[in-house]
Amino acid sequence: MAHLGARMVHIGPGRVHVVLPVRPEVSQQHGYVHAGATSAIADSAGGYAALTLFDEDSDVLTVEYKINLLAPAAGDRLEAIGTVLKSGRTLTVCQLEVFGVRADGERKIVANGQQTLIRLNRAPG
Repeated sequence: MAHLGARMVHIGPGRVHVVLPVRPEVSQQHGYVHAGATSAIADSAGGYAALTLFDEDSDVLTVEYKINLLAPAAGDRLEAIGTVLKSGRTLTVCQLEVFGVRADGERKIVANGQQTLIRLNRAPG
């Protein structure tokens, strides 16, 4: 996420927001944010949302996710929101949403999806 320039701006129980400033380094040939960057922040938002519900000795890995690109990813920044739909002992399912946000605050959904994560014990060390 640091390489992309993304950062968490909200952390709450079962919900995390990740913001990515729009800039040429994350854009594709038409000037929109690349689908890979859009998907990466959605995946991270969901993973961190799941982690908010686990103890500190837990970690997560994405088992699968599906993302629907609904509109060109445009704006001054993208905001990905990961929300836990079902937290289980082993598997957790999250809803993923990504919005294009303009400087004036106007928001437009550009992607949505669903993710399944597996809970792991964090390795010592």
